[in-house]
Amino acid sequence: MKALVLRALALAMVGLFLQGPAALAQEPESPPVQPVASPASATVLKWGADGTSNVPYTFHDPSDENRMSGFEYDIMEEIGRRLGRESQFVQNDWDGLIPGLQRNFYEMVICGIEMTPEHMDAVDFSQPYYMTSERIVVRRDQAGLDSYERLGGHVIGTVKDTLAERMMGERHDITVRGYDEESNMFADLRNKRLDAILIDGPIALFYGEADPDFRIVGPPVGHLSYGIAFAKGANIELRHQVDAALKAMVADGTLHRILARWNLWTPEMAAWTGDYSEPGVAPTEWQRYIAATMPTQGWRARLKRYVSFLPLIGKGAVMTLAVSACAMVLAVALGLVLALARRYGPTWVAMLATLYIEIVRGTPLLIQILFIFYGLPGLGIRLSPFVAGVIGLGLNYAAYEAENYRAGLQSVARGQMEAATALNMTHTQALRYVVVPQAFRVVVPVMTNDFISLLKDSSLVSIITLTELSQTYVRLSSTYFDYFGTGLMVGGAYLLLGLPFVRLARMAERRLAVSERRSGAHH
Repeated sequence: MKALVLRALALAMVGLFLQGPAALAQEPESPPVQPVASPASATVLKWGADGTSNVPYTFHDPSDENRMSGFEYDIMEEIGRRLGRESQFVQNDWDGLIPGLQRNFYEMVICGIEMTPEHMDAVDFSQPYYMTSERIVVRRDQAGLDSYERLGGHVIGTVKDTLAERMMGERHDITVRGYDEESNMFADLRNKRLDAILIDGPIALFYGEADPDFRIVGPPVGHLSYGIAFAKGANIELRHQVDAALKAMVADGTLHRILARWNLWTPEMAAWTGDYSEPGVAPTEWQRYIAATMPTQGWRARLKRYVSFLPLIGKGAVMTLAVSACAMVLAVALGLVLALARRYGPTWVAMLATLYIEIVRGTPLLIQILFIFYGLPGLGIRLSPFVAGVIGLGLNYAAYEAENYRAGLQSVARGQMEAATALNMTHTQALRYVVVPQAFRVVVPVMTNDFISLLKDSSLVSIITLTELSQTYVRLSSTYFDYFGTGLMVGGAYLLLGLPFVRLARMAERRLAVSERRSGAHH
């Protein structure tokens, strides 16, 4: 899977800084089990994963995007049943899975995490629940790269910080390209930017063999195990209960049946469990996934699929607009306060406002959002993803709005303040009724342009689990391997959201131009 440790540690630095699926009817049912006694048996069993582009681990069912699916999802449902607790999936971006675990957003993470020595230093693992190997994927019409030894002299893609990347990194005759997203890697193979891919078996099967443009070649390479991750030194009792549940699932064949439904039972699993039986379970989930994602034939079928995307894109657009609008209200209000404080406040207040503006403008917005969502819990401040996104965007744009307003305030002649004072207005009244309205008229066009920029920057809130337009695009494009049509639809949604504000900016500019001409004619 993806780069867990390095990226997780980068996010966790915030905390360090603060210190602070259905089977066939004839399929044999799982035997009845007694729930493991637990003081928390009545509570919800929360577990985290990145279900955005995570086939076949935990992902949105292509035939019903509102339903979660995946072999890991099925495993967690069964573990929850055996522990007598309701299993609850918690979505988090891959970058935030381990920081979220450390902040107790959920009790465990299951997301195809390889049990490498580096990962074991960062988290505690359950016993393995899946074993597999690396596989080579090439284009359907390719020949020759059918073994690990023959990869020399070629450009090979894989996911960052995985066994495959480490293996190829030891060979000087292979040019390795690491990716964060599997879908991007397979797109490069299709477009001949890569000669082949070396990747985990489940990904090779569902992204490679399931696509008519690719095929898996050669014998398995290497050996890897997946485990359920727990925060280091925490939830020890729960980890033992999960281990017991996994052992029971191996002993009674439940794990074998789950993996068989997904066409994922491997020789490595048979050797590890000693289960060489044939349960007679059809690969129903594999077949259903193939049927749901197979390329559409004809423009009518493609149009029908695109129409089915509209509700999801609509939901993403609503979330994007809601976050952006709330953040802009915060940015306008705080920006005005900062501008007034910097221009008219006491020296120490002006210095504080200047310091805030320079710090915010000098640090990346992404870091600020991560700090608010993952860092503040270290101080006991826990915010929902929506509130954290609004605050992060609002505080950031407030610094830029403050500079716009300060320029607007400076454009108002000093005589306006003096005239207002001569009319017996207080300083506050002069600012409220005379200076600020004139300055505000100057910055309205700039403010509407900033809102359009904020709409696009709202894509960054996907890092803290909000499913807005950009996250919707990643989910749909990686599920159906359609980046062009889906990209046009999502790009169109952004355009439709921004167009009204473009028109508003032009209307404001025309009004101001007319107002200025009338004022000049009057004089």
